[in-house]
Amino acid sequence: MQITQLVEQSGTPAATIKFYVRAGLLPAGERVGGNRTDYGEEHVHRLRLIRAMLEVGKLSISSVAAVLDALDTPGLPLAETFEIAQNALSRDVVPDISEPSGESVARVDGVVERAGWRHCGDNVGRRIVAQAVDAFAKAGHPLPDDYLDAYAAAAQRVAEADLTAVGRIADPVDRTELMVIGTVLGDTLSLGLRRMAQAHITSERYLS
Repeated sequence: MQITQLVEQSGTPAATIKFYVRAGLLPAGERVGGNRTDYGEEHVHRLRLIRAMLEVGKLSISSVAAVLDALDTPGLPLAETFEIAQNALSRDVVPDISEPSGESVARVDGVVERAGWRHCGDNVGRRIVAQAVDAFAKAGHPLPDDYLDAYAAAAQRVAEADLTAVGRIADPVDRTELMVIGTVLGDTLSLGLRRMAQAHITSERYLS
């Protein structure tokens, strides 16, 4: 297909497509003579991935590039690709605020221990949760352990849903792609559902 067709199918302006090619996010089309360049369905698919990460996931260009590079690396273990996506999302979405206190880190480790989770010691989420615990305390609303444990239980259910969906896919490339996209877009999905759930519970408890 020519670039006009690629624009129509992907919903992406031609200037933006050319920018993604220059930035290394999108492979260049195939030159077939003169000024004509042909593109394939793989370009449509890649553009949809890029736009999802940029527009919904709110990742930076550099983070999208890192995620796509991981997806394009043959034989990269799923866990390593997943870690790259987690780090990219956390770097762009979570504010770069002060290091968490030792007390909050210890409290997070307690949550992890009570939940029976493993392989979490160097996960970026440990620092994020500890930062949030500090922020609640500084705002005058320290979080009790049962509140944190309830959040951990909810997070485990979400993670189980993520991995169940990934496990249903036989093709390893598609499986890896869903793991990455689910990581990038899952936070946005959780945010929207949490907002609606809060509205529902608030109406049941305080407006009825």
